[in-house]
Amino acid sequence: MSLQIELQLNKSTVALGDSRKTNLAEVKAFIDEHYDEAISIGMLADMANVCPKYFVDLFKKTFGQSTMDYVTNVRINHAKRHLVETDCLLRDIAVKVGYKDEFYFSRKFKKEVGISPSDFAKNSRRVIAAYSASIIGYLLPLNVMPIVAPLDAKWTPYYYNVYQAEVKSHLKLSAPYHDSHFEENVDKVFQAKPDAIIGMDHLSEEEINKLDQIAPALIVPSQEGWREQLRMIADFLHREKQAQQWIEQYEQRVEYARSQIQPVVGQESVLALRIFGSSIHVYSNRGLEEVLYQDLQLEAAYGINVRNNQAITVAKLLQRNPDRIFIAVCPEAASRRYWLGLQHSIEWRKLKAVVNRNVYMISADPWFEYSPLGISRMLDETLLHFTGNCPNGLLDNSHGVLFAT
Repeated sequence: MSLQIELQLNKSTVALGDSRKTNLAEVKAFIDEHYDEAISIGMLADMANVCPKYFVDLFKKTFGQSTMDYVTNVRINHAKRHLVETDCLLRDIAVKVGYKDEFYFSRKFKKEVGISPSDFAKNSRRVIAAYSASIIGYLLPLNVMPIVAPLDAKWTPYYYNVYQAEVKSHLKLSAPYHDSHFEENVDKVFQAKPDAIIGMDHLSEEEINKLDQIAPALIVPSQEGWREQLRMIADFLHREKQAQQWIEQYEQRVEYARSQIQPVVGQESVLALRIFGSSIHVYSNRGLEEVLYQDLQLEAAYGINVRNNQAITVAKLLQRNPDRIFIAVCPEAASRRYWLGLQHSIEWRKLKAVVNRNVYMISADPWFEYSPLGISRMLDETLLHFTGNCPNGLLDNSHGVLFAT
C-alpha cells in the first residue's frame, strides 16, 4: 500500500469528535512506521486535521520536541541498529532510513550522534564490561551496550527484561544487593575478554586489582553527581559529545516537565514514604531528591526532614498532611501485609493525598537507582503520575530499536 493511500485511509478513520491528542498519537505512530518514506509537515498536519502552523506548535507542546526533530531521531535510531547489526553499505542504510543522499545522511548522523556512522559502527563493537549494576544506566546514554553486566530479574527488572539477550554474560549482583563473593564475577569478566571495565567505587581494593589485570578499568567515584560521573565515563570511552548531548537533552526535558507539572501541582506539598515491616519511614535518596526537589522544584512537606529516612506515624503525617505522596512498599510479606491494612486505617484515609487520590506507588526500579537513565525514568514517571502525560520521546535512548534520542 502506498504512503498516500494509507494516509487517506488513516484520515478517513478519524472521527470528527476525536480529540486532537488522539490524532497526534496516531500521527506519531505513523512516523514510527513510515520513517523510511518522504514525510512533510503538510502531510502530517492534514492527517491530524489541523493547519500546519498549529500542528507544529501542538506536536512540540505535546511531545516535547519538534516534529522534524522527532522524524530525524527515529531515522537515526534505526540507522544505529543497521550499523551495529548488519554489514549493509552506507548508501543502502541511508535509503533504508529515509535519506536518498548518503553524504547528507552522514552529515546528519554526525550532527545528531557526535561521530560519523563508520566510527559509530566501529566503537559499538568494542567489548565493554559494566561491573556494577548502575553502570548500565551510564553506558546506554552513551550508545554503548555492555557485553558483560550484572542483571537480576528482581532487582534490575528493566535492564533484565529489555537487555538480557544483548548482554552476553550476566554477572551476579553484589553489594548493596547481595553479600556475595566476587571471584565468580571476575572469572566471567576474564572469559569475556573485554576492552575496558567500568565499576563504582564500592569495590574492594583486591577486586579492583584483579580487574586491572584483565583490562583497563575505570572506577567511578560515588560522591560525584551523575552528570560528572557520565562525563568521566564518556572521557574514558572517548564519547564526550554523546555525554554532553544527553545532559543537554535531559535539561530540556526537565524544563518541559516542569512546565507541564507546575499548573497541576502549584504549591502543593510532596512527600515520599517507604513501608518496611510494620512501620512507615519518610524516604529519600539521592536520585529521588534531585528529581523531585531540585530539578522539578516541588515543595517538600512542611516540617518534615525528607533526608534522614526517619520513622513516622500516621498521626504525625496527618498533622503535616502532604498534598501528594509517593510510596514504596518493600517486597517482603510483612511490609505488604502492613500496607494492605494501612489502606483501611481511618487515619490514613483522612490524609489529604489519600482523599484526593494523589498517592503514587513507586518501586525500587528506577527509584533506588542513581544513574542518568534511572534519573531520566524517574522524571518521566513523575510527569506521568502528575499529568497522565508521558511523551517518553527521550526515555530509553539506549540501544537498538529502543533508541529515541
